[in-house]
Amino acid sequence: MTLELIGAGFGRTGTLSLKAALETIGLGPCHHMLEVFVNPGSEKSWYQASLGNEIDWEALLDGYRSIVDWPGCRFWRELSQRYPSAPVLLSVRNPESWYESASETIYQAIKTAKASEDPTVRERVKMADKVVFQDTFSGRFEDRAFAISVFEAHIEEVRRTIPEERLLVYQMGDGWEPLCKFLGRRVPDQDFPHVNARNEFQERMKQGRAPSTQ
Repeated sequence: MTLELIGAGFGRTGTLSLKAALETIGLGPCHHMLEVFVNPGSEKSWYQASLGNEIDWEALLDGYRSIVDWPGCRFWRELSQRYPSAPVLLSVRNPESWYESASETIYQAIKTAKASEDPTVRERVKMADKVVFQDTFSGRFEDRAFAISVFEAHIEEVRRTIPEERLLVYQMGDGWEPLCKFLGRRVPDQDFPHVNARNEFQERMKQGRAPSTQ
């Protein structure tokens, strides 16, 4: 199985809803950070990728037809080159609301999980922290202006790099039509999924369930 869609959007741009949507229209399973936290083993390969080491992408993503969210979006360039026929989905959001959401969810989740006594959890959190906060935001996520500038620069870099005919810039609320048209899929006879809103994420944290980055 080869990747049929590459998500380049950061977490907290609706990526878990997009995972559900893609799986509904036949592009599942869809990889997402949540997969790392519920399926053991892959965090080591993602960590090695973050160090710049050579990765067997086919082995790492075996069984997945699409990918969204971190850690995949950190490697959008490598994946888009490795799978040149796969379209690229760039999920976006208002930068200010994105930062507020990310700081109150994934940033807090990673900080909290670092204190876990479970070595497996610590290994996964080590990877997530490296890929998201160290690599993407240079360890400066708490600098709001800097983090937002990284978010905006990422969007512009993807738009500048990926040919227009291969790229869909998508914002939650756009619904099924642009996504299905872009991918040549039939519009489902059901509402577009909306999952893992901020309050749901925070409740997940309180219950000690796997953090995701939607």
